[in-house]
Amino acid sequence: MNSLNRYVTFKLEERLFGLYLSHVERIIRAVEVTPLPQAPEVVLGVINMQGRIIPVVNIRNRFGLPCREISLSDHFIIANTSRRTIALVADAVGGVVERPEQEVIAAGEIMPGIEYVESVIKLEDGMIMILDLGRLLFHEEEQALNEVIKEI
Repeated sequence: MNSLNRYVTFKLEERLFGLYLSHVERIIRAVEVTPLPQAPEVVLGVINMQGRIIPVVNIRNRFGLPCREISLSDHFIIANTSRRTIALVADAVGGVVERPEQEVIAAGEIMPGIEYVESVIKLEDGMIMILDLGRLLFHEEEQALNEVIKEI
C-alpha cells in the first residue's frame, strides 16, 4: 500500500510552497511583529502567541522574491522545527494536499544546492516546493537568533 504524505500549501507571490502537515501547529492571521535588533535578516521579529515568543521568518529573499511589508491579509504559519517553533509569513494559504510518496521528487534532482527545499510535487500547471523547516535558517542565523532571544 502506498503511503500518502499530507502538506499544507501556501503562496508567496505566485509561487506555491508546502510544509508537512505534521509540522504545522496552526495558521493565524498576521499580527503585529515586534522587531528584534541584531536578529538575522530573514527574521522579521517576534510575536507573542499565548505567552510563547515565536520568531517570524520571511523567506521571500531566499527565493528571489521582492520584499514587502506584512499586510492584514497575510497569514502566519506556526510550524515546528526540530529546534524551535517559528512563524512563516505567507501571502495566502491554499489548504492541504495529499500525494503518494512516489509522486514526490527529491529537490536535489531538480534544484541541486538549495538545501532548504526538500522535495517538489509536480502539478498540471506548476509545482509545489516542499520546504525543509530544519534548514530554513542557516546555522549562523540560528545561532544569532538564539543569542538575541536569550536577551528577551
